[in-house]
Amino acid sequence: MKGLKRRLLAGETLSGCWLNLGSSITAEIVGLAGFDWVLIDLEHGAGEPKDLLHQLQALAHTKASAIVRVESAARERIHRVLDLGPEGIMCPRIQNVQEARAAVQGMHYPPSGFRGVAKMVRATGFGKNFDNYRANTKEDILGIIQIETLEALTDLEAIAGLDGVDVLFIGPADLSMALGIYGQLDHPLFIEALQKTVQAAQKAGKATGILIFDPKDFAKYQQMGIQLIACGSDATFVANGAAELAKTLNQMKNTSMPK
Repeated sequence: MKGLKRRLLAGETLSGCWLNLGSSITAEIVGLAGFDWVLIDLEHGAGEPKDLLHQLQALAHTKASAIVRVESAARERIHRVLDLGPEGIMCPRIQNVQEARAAVQGMHYPPSGFRGVAKMVRATGFGKNFDNYRANTKEDILGIIQIETLEALTDLEAIAGLDGVDVLFIGPADLSMALGIYGQLDHPLFIEALQKTVQAAQKAGKATGILIFDPKDFAKYQQMGIQLIACGSDATFVANGAAELAKTLNQMKNTSMPK
């Protein structure tokens, strides 16, 4: 473990990005780039669960902590992912405190939760470190609940107050869609929802996170009290880099052609 949860709870602002290509190569490249954390996306990403192990192995020697967004908050899905050794789990589209409680209980062993026990897994050093791993999961595993629906907005304080919920993470696309203002992240309704989320998290001594689309907005969200801030993805980096280079070469090709 690289201390992601401890750093966050100590008040640091931590920058990250998405990994949605399912590639261990791009995971390693991005992990070496200097981000504090990366999120492997099993909800919308191109990768399959079988690709997760290779991405985690590729990230192991980088400074970036690995978080995994699961496509389902089912207990079996969460503990299978945790057995591979990420530092955090993000659960999307959590509607209410009951769903949030079930999600975080799936992240922890009894008596705090109902995660299944398996010693011979990557997270425990294949059995060599099980006792230490089990004793420290409450301090090491970051539990992230996504706030993306109108129902979740009505249950913010109860969700934030749960033991095991460490971060309320705004999903800007889904939440703005739910509010009827898709993509309008400066709209008063979205700003109000964002502020309510931050306030609920801070009241409970928890952190808030968000995915942003323009790095110029980083300071704005940090000043709101948001600590876990992501921008971009491996797919975005490849697409933007390829498009920019192609544009440059085409411009050069057109200007250098003989008259």
